[in-house]
Amino acid sequence: MSRRAQQMVIDDVTMKGPGPNPMRLLITITCLICWLIAAPIAKAEPIQITMRSINADGAGDVIGSVTAKDSDQGLVIFPDLANLSPGDHGFHVHSNPSCEAALNPEGESVAGLAAAGHWDPDNSGTHLGPFGSGHRGDLSKLIVDEDGTTKTSVVAPRLNTKALKGRALIIHAGGDTYSDTPPLGGGGERVACGVINS
Repeated sequence: MSRRAQQMVIDDVTMKGPGPNPMRLLITITCLICWLIAAPIAKAEPIQITMRSINADGAGDVIGSVTAKDSDQGLVIFPDLANLSPGDHGFHVHSNPSCEAALNPEGESVAGLAAAGHWDPDNSGTHLGPFGSGHRGDLSKLIVDEDGTTKTSVVAPRLNTKALKGRALIIHAGGDTYSDTPPLGGGGERVACGVINS
């Protein structure tokens, strides 16, 4: 093999030489395609939300935290909470990032009312639970143990961490029927709240 032919082989292998190199172009396009495929799959960082007890005077003591994490099944919420009453509690994403009390139409101060209602970007106007087609802020109810703690995770298949930002998590005193009877699932009074800013 002549010296020139040997140099051409080396140039092809090392991708050196004048003009565009088809191999270099192929590798660049392949890398770009892989990046475009992987970008939407990449999961956001988990969000940690500090939860506080609330009353008609505003936010009170910290009762723990909730970590929200994206998964292939949707948003997974990991509570680590204490000082709640045992049993089922309604649990929802509310529209506004506030845990403050606000006045109801009768002029009474109501705990957590500044968080507004369940987050409902589709304007469904109905409460159907986390797997229904109603409020997107509807979560599975929290189940609190006899000692007032809960670490039982819940899944929200229609949510992700991006959707949570700029909202509030509210825990209600009562359970949740996942229906509009009684109104909003019957959770009643708001007893704990966490603002989601990150």
